[in-house]
Amino acid sequence: MVLNLAKEQIVLQTKNWVRDVVIGCLFCPFAHKVFIEDTIRFTVIEGTALHEHPNKVLEEMLLLEQNPNIETSLIIFPDAYVHFNAYLYVLKQCEKLCIRKGFEGIFQIASFHPEYIFGDADEHDAANYTNRSPYPMLHLIREASLCKAIAFHPDPDGIPQRNIAFAREKGIDFMKLLLSNAITKV
Repeated sequence: MVLNLAKEQIVLQTKNWVRDVVIGCLFCPFAHKVFIEDTIRFTVIEGTALHEHPNKVLEEMLLLEQNPNIETSLIIFPDAYVHFNAYLYVLKQCEKLCIRKGFEGIFQIASFHPEYIFGDADEHDAANYTNRSPYPMLHLIREASLCKAIAFHPDPDGIPQRNIAFAREKGIDFMKLLLSNAITKV
């Protein structure tokens, strides 16, 4: 993980990842539309005051609630959560806060991390790259929009299995290179 980068560079690397990996590999068949319409908000939260991060996520939910023209938000933590387990802890805290503040069913939180490992996967499984990103980040998704998009997809339940099969077919070296190229393309 690269620290102390300008926010603009962090956002550019994240946009490259969304375009080249998330959209390019079809990991999320719904991302292309919001990407080209420029309705993704990219928020960089700097600093390691970890106890403040759930409240920053709540602030982002409130902002989305007030701004329907912003479809989704990627909250990027460039200098926090180097360890995946610490990241999982804050993810759980944010999910609990979302429920406590009445946003369950309004927003869904998706998770991405440079060292993402699915609970039942080996750390060297290429499938982990379906959720690996340049930086630790949380993705706030509007549930209503997701439900609408899913209704038009021919096989929404098959998306995760398709992604896993794709990543494994390409292999870990290919997936590492793809992620690395997104980060270095600035």
